[in-house]
Amino acid sequence: MGIEGNIRRIYYEAFELIVNSFSMQGRSYRPPENEVNALISFGNMMCYSQCLRAIHQTQLNPTVSYLHQPGERRFSLALDIAEIFKPVLVDRVIFKVLNKKEIQTRDFEQSLNRVILKPGGKKKFIQAFENRLTETIMHRNLKRKVSYKHLIKLECYKLVKHILGMEEYKPLKMYW
Repeated sequence: MGIEGNIRRIYYEAFELIVNSFSMQGRSYRPPENEVNALISFGNMMCYSQCLRAIHQTQLNPTVSYLHQPGERRFSLALDIAEIFKPVLVDRVIFKVLNKKEIQTRDFEQSLNRVILKPGGKKKFIQAFENRLTETIMHRNLKRKVSYKHLIKLECYKLVKHILGMEEYKPLKMYW
């Protein structure tokens, strides 16, 4: 396992300290084996969609990426951009909906070796995710408040400026 894999493993182990009512027991992908993993998978899909939307509003080609391997009919640049935003969008929403008990065990369906969100649970998560996208934070360079949704687009434009040789790309840093 590489450095990134080790960091990600430690990061997901810390979920147990943050999420009160659900146990994660490590990251599982296809299929998600527990409720937290089901939320991560669903939330990541929503984050990828938002990143792809922002990419389409720029001159960037969504199939040309710098972290994830490009593939036929794969929008790998959206995966790259999403890596920046998953902790502040997806993970924060998961912590909120679980710790405030907005989503509970009854919002999941378990069958054989997988756990998925029921339609009612999806609706709750989507609402919480949309609320997070419209939250604003102070942008240090612009010296004004911007929504997380707009922040994704700004990140894409920074990449455009880098590709055009206008400025060096400096990824978003979140200050707590």
